[in-house]
Formats: sequence, structure tokens, C-alpha cells
Amino acid sequence: MPVETIDTLVVGGGQAGIALSEHLGNSGVPHLVLEKNRIAEAWRSGRWDALVANGPAWHDRFPSLEFKGCDPDEFVTKDRVADYLEEYAQMVNAPIRTGVEVLQAERLGDRAGFRVETSDGVIEAKRIVAATGAFQHPVIPPIVPKQAGVDQIHSFYYRNPSQLSDGAVLVVGAGSSGAQIADELNRAGRKVFLSVGPHDRPPRRYRGRDFVWWLGVLGLWDMSAQQPGTEHVTISVSGAYGGLTMDFRRLASEGVTLLGLTDRFENGTLSFRDDLQRNIAAGDANYNEMLDAADAYVARTGLELPEEPEAREMWPDPDCLTNPIRSIDLAKEGITTIIWATGFRQDFSWMKFDAFDDKGAPIHQRGVSVVPDVYFLGLPWQSRRGSTFLWGVWHDAKHIADQIATQQAYLDYDGMAAPIQSAAQ
Repeated sequence: MPVETIDTLVVGGGQAGIALSEHLGNSGVPHLVLEKNRIAEAWRSGRWDALVANGPAWHDRFPSLEFKGCDPDEFVTKDRVADYLEEYAQMVNAPIRTGVEVLQAERLGDRAGFRVETSDGVIEAKRIVAATGAFQHPVIPPIVPKQAGVDQIHSFYYRNPSQLSDGAVLVVGAGSSGAQIADELNRAGRKVFLSVGPHDRPPRRYRGRDFVWWLGVLGLWDMSAQQPGTEHVTISVSGAYGGLTMDFRRLASEGVTLLGLTDRFENGTLSFRDDLQRNIAAGDANYNEMLDAADAYVARTGLELPEEPEAREMWPDPDCLTNPIRSIDLAKEGITTIIWATGFRQDFSWMKFDAFDDKGAPIHQRGVSVVPDVYFLGLPWQSRRGSTFLWGVWHDAKHIADQIATQQAYLDYDGMAAPIQSAAQ
């Protein structure tokens, strides 16, 4: 079988790969995008049924295409996001080949470039871009053994309340996924326990503007690095039910039992750290910090945005917060399912070259690898806070495409550097 050749091979046909394809096409760089499933597969099969985007349609999109047939402030469904990405790929004529999995990539031994083994044969490429995103492999901490007599799934595989066994549910994780799933299950009539770790908790809206707008005008989307100690702090925000501020006291008032960070399991009993009050207080501080920054911005700019003093009113502390529960017997509480909303790990084991640190994370500068002709796209905080969002990855993709086009231009030069006599001579 003949070996296929291409200038730039992009691995991943989600939002990162599509955005990069647009910019590579505009720069005249021949390229191919490989996607092992369908375009935007994670939005279709890696999200629960009722999920909507966490940002409004006017904001969470690529700059060149609006969501059609919806209100700009609407939080569109996951399927509409997937359809949007497919539409965008068609609009930019992205050369995406679906159903092809990349198995291994290694440097060619006798010349520049890479040999890439795929499920559809071998491809040789001058450059390779890993655009596989930040959410590759679901992570479940090894806390509760499989033989504990309770169903355990990651939030990636959760679809709706009806898929779960009858009984109470423990949701572990207070980020957007965990908080929203706990809310959905509680609304469906399930008894829900929610393990709350460290988190940021911004207001959904304040003074007539969505929090994504506030992050924009305050320059917070463009932060280039996280503050020390916040590398693993999750954000709890939701576009569900028209977009509500995620308030854990509200969830508790509606029946959800709040718990601290899940710690250990022994003899049918799950224990939690004594940090619930501290985690909730830190989330409150983050919330109020955003309100303070917004008020200061209005005062500084003179914008006529309505005051909203009621935004600072807090729900009463529930009993589970004033008297934290340190352990629960799963059987006695009737808990039959644990949903782990505990994040993902990246996997670049298919890339057989020294581009990673001792933890397996890419060593890069704004996506440009320490290994020549290797690039990454869709990494958290790749260049800024917004790097994993649709609009953020689009800007990162332009930077990567510009770097590739620059390298191509140098290689296309066929002159010979030589001394040139000056006019005086």
C-alpha cells in the first residue's frame, strides 16, 4: 500500500482541529485532519442529555459564524453545538477524515518529518499537531473499590436520571458538571448527596450583564497564567434552566445534602474531609470579588448599568453546612450510585518523541513544542484563561497556524546567502 504524504497532519476533529484547519487553509498550508469518531463526537456522546452550553450563544462561538435561529443570550443545547461545529467545518472546507484513529507517531529516521500509523494506513507528515483537547480520559479516584456494592460511573457517561439504579445518588465534584448533575437529579426526585471541593463560583449575571461579559471587560479571559495555588480549582457555573448562579446553599435548601471533599472508604462507610465550610466560604469570596470588580468597573467607566444590591444577599446556611457530616454509611443512606465528576487526564502516549515532562504534560510555549515541527492545541491555559473555549481555541489556532506558515515560508526560500558589495565599493 502506498504511503500517503501531507505537509501538516492535525489529530483531532473537534473544535480545536476545526479552528486550526480554517487558519491553515487561509495560510495556504496543505493539511489533513484525522478524527477517530465523528466531528465533534464528544459533544454528542460525551455529555448528558440535558446539557446546554455554559456561555450564551453570542459569546461561546467562533468569530466568523453565529448560531442561527436562537436568541443571542440563549444557552444552546449540546447537539446544537455539535451541529454548529459540523456546519463550521463545511463552511471553511476543512479536510477532515472521520473514522480514522491515530495509533502512533514517530520521527522518520532518515529525514525530517513523521511516520504516523493510523487505523487506515500509514501517513508521512512534515509537521504534526495534537488537537485532541483537554478532556480525553475520564478519571475516577481509587477510593471506593468496585466490590463495594454500589454503581460507579464518571460524569462523562452520565446521560439522565432514568439510567441510574433506584436509590440515592452521591455526586463527587463541585465543578460545573457535578453541580449541574446534582441539581438535575434532585429536581427528578432523587435523594442527592454532593461532595464539594475547592471551587470558584461566579455570578451568572450581574447588573444586566452575563459573567462572560464581565470576564471580558475586566481582562480576565486574557490572563496568561493561573494564580499560584489555583491550578486545580474548578469553576461552578451553569446555563441550565435559563442560566442560574450556581449556589450550593440554594441546592441544599432544595434537598441536596452537602459534604466535604471525599477522602476515604472503609467497611461500607465513606468519609469526608473537614473542609466543607472552608470550600463554601472560598466560593463565596470568589463570588463577591467578582461583584466588587464589576462595581469598580462601572464606577470607573461611568456605564449606566443598574445597581443590584440583592445580588449580595445569601441563602441561609443549611444544617449540613453548619453541622458538617464527616462520614456516611452508603447502605444506610440508600446510596446505590456514585457519579464521579472528577475531571479528565490527557494521553499523548501515541506520540513517540520526547515532548513531555515527567508527568506526561506537553512542554510547549503557546502550543509550540520543544520538539521541532510538533504542536499542541486545545490545552487548558495554552495561552490564556479562555484557551479551552470555542472563541479562545480559535485564537490559539491562529497562532499555531502562523507559526507553521512562517516555518513553511523559510523552507520555501531557495536562494543562497552570499556577500553583496555595497554601492560605495
